[in-house]
Amino acid sequence: MSEPDPKPAAPTPTPSKTSRSLAPTSGWRRALAWVWAKLAAIAVWIWTRLRTSGRRVWTEVRNEENPRSTRVLWAAGGVAGTGGVVAVAVGVLLFGYAILLWPFTPSVSDLRGAREIYPSTVVSADGTTLTRYARRNREWKSLDEISPHVVDALVATEDRRFRSHGGIDLIGWGSVAVGAATGRGLRGASTLTQQLARNLFPDEIGNSASVTRKLKEGITALKIERVYTKDEILELYLNTVPFLYNAHGIEMAARTYFSTSADDLDRLQAATLVGMLKGTSSYNPRRNPERALARRNVVLGQMVRFGDLPEAEAVALRDEPMGLRFERQPMQTSRAPHFTEHVRVWLEDWADDNGYSLYGDGLTIHTTLDWRMQQAAQESARKFGDALQTVADVEWGRSTASVLGSTTAPYYRAASQTAPFERFWTLRRDAANAFIRDTEAYRRAVTAGEAEDTVLERLRGDRAFLDSLRQHKMRLEVAMTAVEPETGHVKVWIGSRDFERSAYDHVARARRQPGSTFKPFLYARALEEGFRPDDTLPDRDVSIEMPDGVVWQPTNASGSASGQEVSLRDGLVYSKNTIAAQLVQEVGARDLARTARRLGVRSELEAVPSLALGTSDVSLLEMTAAYATIAAGGVRHPPVVVTHITDRDGHEVARFEPEAERALDPDVDVALLDMMRGVIDQGTGTQVRTAFAARGDLAGKTGTTQDGADGWFLLMRPDLVTGAWVGFDDPRVTFRSSYWGQGGHNALRVVGDFNRALQSANLVDTGLAFPTPEEADDAGPGLWARFTRWVGDATSDWFEGADVPEDYGPRTPGRPGPDYDEIDDRPPRRDDGRRDDVFAENAEWLDDAWAELDRIDDPFLREAARQVLEGAAREIRRNGWRDGWSDRVERAQERAMARAQREIERGADDALRREGLADVEVFEDSGDTDGGVFADELDDAPGIEMTPLEDAPVAPPPAEPDPRYPGRERVPDADGRIGW
Repeated sequence: MSEPDPKPAAPTPTPSKTSRSLAPTSGWRRALAWVWAKLAAIAVWIWTRLRTSGRRVWTEVRNEENPRSTRVLWAAGGVAGTGGVVAVAVGVLLFGYAILLWPFTPSVSDLRGAREIYPSTVVSADGTTLTRYARRNREWKSLDEISPHVVDALVATEDRRFRSHGGIDLIGWGSVAVGAATGRGLRGASTLTQQLARNLFPDEIGNSASVTRKLKEGITALKIERVYTKDEILELYLNTVPFLYNAHGIEMAARTYFSTSADDLDRLQAATLVGMLKGTSSYNPRRNPERALARRNVVLGQMVRFGDLPEAEAVALRDEPMGLRFERQPMQTSRAPHFTEHVRVWLEDWADDNGYSLYGDGLTIHTTLDWRMQQAAQESARKFGDALQTVADVEWGRSTASVLGSTTAPYYRAASQTAPFERFWTLRRDAANAFIRDTEAYRRAVTAGEAEDTVLERLRGDRAFLDSLRQHKMRLEVAMTAVEPETGHVKVWIGSRDFERSAYDHVARARRQPGSTFKPFLYARALEEGFRPDDTLPDRDVSIEMPDGVVWQPTNASGSASGQEVSLRDGLVYSKNTIAAQLVQEVGARDLARTARRLGVRSELEAVPSLALGTSDVSLLEMTAAYATIAAGGVRHPPVVVTHITDRDGHEVARFEPEAERALDPDVDVALLDMMRGVIDQGTGTQVRTAFAARGDLAGKTGTTQDGADGWFLLMRPDLVTGAWVGFDDPRVTFRSSYWGQGGHNALRVVGDFNRALQSANLVDTGLAFPTPEEADDAGPGLWARFTRWVGDATSDWFEGADVPEDYGPRTPGRPGPDYDEIDDRPPRRDDGRRDDVFAENAEWLDDAWAELDRIDDPFLREAARQVLEGAAREIRRNGWRDGWSDRVERAQERAMARAQREIERGADDALRREGLADVEVFEDSGDTDGGVFADELDDAPGIEMTPLEDAPVAPPPAEPDPRYPGRERVPDADGRIGW
């Protein structure tokens, strides 16, 4: 299994089973149309006969020449005849309606799969049983393992003709007709088989008092009687009937009410449990003992009536107490509840697709989770989740926002002297009022007619109400997961601090802004485009106009720019937002989004400059999986949670091994890893070594969003990548201080403690190392490698909402883009004093290519060629003076001439034809052509983006005022976070 990627193809399991299908087929539709036509014809005939006969009867009744007795007889006969005809008509209509309902009731295959005797078992990678998948809290017992007193009491009380009817008791249906005629409702006449149908298929049949429900019951009962024997029906019934307190089936009922097993139930106990079936709440022996005792004695009387109990013995038993020994039975629990729930949801689709019952076929689900690591992660999440909760409680409980210390100890000492989040209700009054308005108590009071302001003030003064709301809204959550880079196997899954209090999964389901943890994808793209870690950019204020006209001005965490030249390495190590903002202008937001998607981020990304600072929501699982791609040398392994599935006999029925794919050039990956080492060794993540004694070759990144709403930390080891998120479910609730709101001070603690536990238990190898950059590869990947990377990126995204500049016209005049005048036409001098002629040749080649650009008629291809040339120009300007550049360009040109045509013909041509665009024709030279693209214009160059004109996105709406805050607009803030 792979998440969040598309579901991998699984082997077709054997034996094959039929999946549920309640929708009528085309054959059924034709049959239903025929039945409807016949019913309509019968209805017309009946109405015609009734009208003709009625006229004659009415004529004879009104004929005064007839004797009085004759007129009375005509009247009585008319009423009787009309009643008979109506009865026949109703019967015919009910029969026709039943035929119409037949295909909408459970099929025979559904009935055969209803015996969910063997729940599936989920095991970890190290063989630990994590949980079992069963629909109900029950334990299946065969009829031989159930006390015969239960069967006797059940048949005598619920369906005394059970052994003789075929699923429907026609005699009992008379009571239905009487009930309908007298207004008592459509209750009664339900056989055990009909009750079983309702127990097995509550959604399909329902429980309303209606003709439709009764007909569906009867139809399903007839089908059940065709599939199962009478004893099997009894077994199914007794194992599926509910008994309150989450006890399903006779075995769990026996344990719950009498602390015994189903085969040890005596007559009194059996009669008590069977008596509950008339109404489990009304005859609950724990809540209504007197009523339950009376009902039990009624059941004993029925057993006497049908010869299952001697009357003398029944008289003696009526005075006996029930002997209740109530004990709630534990629910089916999981050692890793968020993880196994995630697996269950996915496997339900797999089981439906492959004809298996996840709850009854006794499958064994072999997962990737490491139970030893999971235990360590649970302890770290609990310990530091509680500690950080205490920090937040105290920060919002104090009068000042000053930081008490860089550890949590001072906050524990101050906790007894502060009221948790007391100041939040005054300092964040607008948010607090919004929380109150979202409560059910507020809505009920306003609906009842109380003024909104009055309700708000009253609830603000209700201490018990506020404490309950605080427990819900101000609860800090922690999520953590760990992925093995070489396989994609998920080893740890912590969805929240406590599954019982928060079942919401913050690993795969929750989407939050990742902040600076998104920056490695930006630097990866920059390295792909020819930047080197030691290239520099000025640390200066940046202003970027957004598509909606708003100017984005990101600032560093320190609040100011130094004005100095900063290397890309240091820009990542120290998380400089100003450097990232300039870099995204160089590489492009769309190319950044493509790189992130290639590495494993599957959430929708908004391709705007602020994406460089992590302003699009993503999940913790996909971020950890993307970092695992980097740790694996640039090879992406989709996250896997299930390795294989076996049946009850141990035969493998499915295996999940998603294919790996290269996402980054090896040289780019090595350089990026080396930059991310600096984050741990000297940057924002150093505390993982200094405070938690992390050993080995480590890399990673911290991340923080606006006001500390989200804290992130991802730590990469060669054999394990761990990610953690810390925050509140409602982003309006944050830490009060900027110190504790940083991912390097909250999420890092969770990961650091977990990593320390793994080191102590020798669950990770501290001797492993990432690849290191070699001097020969200092210049980065070759041009052709970057060109082929572009081909993969462009062809995958050509028609996925690509945008084109609004001012892009029918021709691309001149030389748009970078300042190409900066390209020195004079070749640089070599060590021997001579100039590099190849440099000059390539500069001339670029000039010739620009001159030919306007000859391309197809606007799509013209834009592509323009971007090719821009990238090549940047490459020459940036790297032209370095040793080896001329040889690389010369070789790349030769390869490009031969390979560009094959790449375009195989990829671009097919894609364009599918979209109905002009055919692509690649020419070997720049001769006079009638449109197309020149092979020599598609030389190796990074940063190329194919942008079809048809897919230009709709411009975002203009900024609008927030109704909650008059005068404020929804704009990006200084940190790049979009908010009001």
